[in-house]
Amino acid sequence: MLTRKQYELLIFIDQRLKSSGVSPSFDEMKEALDLKSKSGIHRLITGLEERGFIRRLPHRARALEVLKLPDNALAGEPSSPGTTQKFKPNVIRGNFSSALPGASVGIAADAIDLPLYGKIAAGTPIEALRDNSNTVSVPTGLMGPGEHYALTVEGDSMIDAGIHDGDVVVLKRCDTAESGTIVVALVDDQEATLKRLRRKGASIALEPANQKYETHIYGPDRVRVQGRLIGLMRRY
Repeated sequence: MLTRKQYELLIFIDQRLKSSGVSPSFDEMKEALDLKSKSGIHRLITGLEERGFIRRLPHRARALEVLKLPDNALAGEPSSPGTTQKFKPNVIRGNFSSALPGASVGIAADAIDLPLYGKIAAGTPIEALRDNSNTVSVPTGLMGPGEHYALTVEGDSMIDAGIHDGDVVVLKRCDTAESGTIVVALVDDQEATLKRLRRKGASIALEPANQKYETHIYGPDRVRVQGRLIGLMRRY
């Protein structure tokens, strides 16, 4: 399965090869996908290569070969970045379970694959994890515009807010949030936690939803918002 950006990059490369016979440069890819750095393009190309969609041609600079396209692209679905058609990603049909690269895929207009970035502590903060190998299929109805990702909850400190251990939370990426919003907060650039954010003067409080846990208060320079909770999924 492909993420939105992987899909867009693959189609962009394919169209450029068909029109000119030459792979686009990394700068052209970065501009086409509206990314801030070429390191993001490197990660996307590596992901496409690992999934068998492209291969790098040896001893040739900027040389890429498209080996296959997703089924929806072959059927004439939306193609290049910047088009007005709505993107329809490849997703796993059925339940919302996560999948490893190489899993079989289907096409669904009502779901999209989001990166599942490991576990987030809903109790004592744990080191932030960015596991790019997993994705999860999420109903599009949970999401609006913007960039989204998912995390698996570990711990019970947000249980009174209806967030249980093992839930998959869906987050909209952002760097600020209103007081009272449940967010992923990165503390001291090392530890990530899922808490309700409260602003107390110049300080920021990260508040649990379980009386067993204490609210922690930090200076504003110690906390960075990484995303805002917009929904969750639960296995029974």
